[in-house]
Amino acid sequence: MVVIAVTGKGGTGKTAIAALLVKFISEKTSNILAVDADPDSNLPDALGVEVEKTLGDVRELFQVTRDSLGTVDKGLWLEGKIFEVIHEFENFDLLVMGRPEGEGCYCFVNNLLRGILKKFMRHYDHVIVDCEAGLEHFSRKTIEGADYIVVVTDTSRKGLKTAKKIKDLVEELNLNFREMFLVGNKIVGDEAKEVIKNFAEEEGFVLLDLLPYDEEVVELDLKGEPIVNLSEDSEFAKRVKLIAEVLTGWGS
Repeated sequence: MVVIAVTGKGGTGKTAIAALLVKFISEKTSNILAVDADPDSNLPDALGVEVEKTLGDVRELFQVTRDSLGTVDKGLWLEGKIFEVIHEFENFDLLVMGRPEGEGCYCFVNNLLRGILKKFMRHYDHVIVDCEAGLEHFSRKTIEGADYIVVVTDTSRKGLKTAKKIKDLVEELNLNFREMFLVGNKIVGDEAKEVIKNFAEEEGFVLLDLLPYDEEVVELDLKGEPIVNLSEDSEFAKRVKLIAEVLTGWGS
């Protein structure tokens, strides 16, 4: 199993990249799980699918019903409910983590979920996680550690600042990852390229690629259409496909 975590400041294009990674990797293997770990839950829209239930719904239901479960094995109960929120589509499965926790202590349910999700994910060859910038699910170990962490940024000060914070957090958490990459997105002109290249060198990132600004990406977003509908001759799509090949080793 290879876990690829895509993260970065909101608006940098991380969800678009995560969705296209799911698309391109699922063209070669259907044994892939996409995980939407961002509370904004934009990954289903980017993939062009709909989901009704999330893991957050299961967690909340457990919180209000666990005292009435009596002698029922709570781990088995939760495992059965998770089957209901892993949505199966033609080329991939999708799990939406859902809303943050409500009031009260969720330690018990999170401990149960941690073990169950770890067991579920091991059945997949590839797991693509669209993260929030804080990497919350990794820090709490709800999701098993990532093999590859892809930090997406644009040239904005906030984007670069968030990228640095993520790198510092990853190192602080001591995640057992193989490699952490930086991807520059919406890059226009040599000056913007130099900004990202210099930032990567100063902060110790491995620069994976510099993705161009793409009008078709903007148009799809304005129309509310899935990013996976991007045409094959799109330079943005071609470059993300190359990223997928690097992360999977299929391009070597």
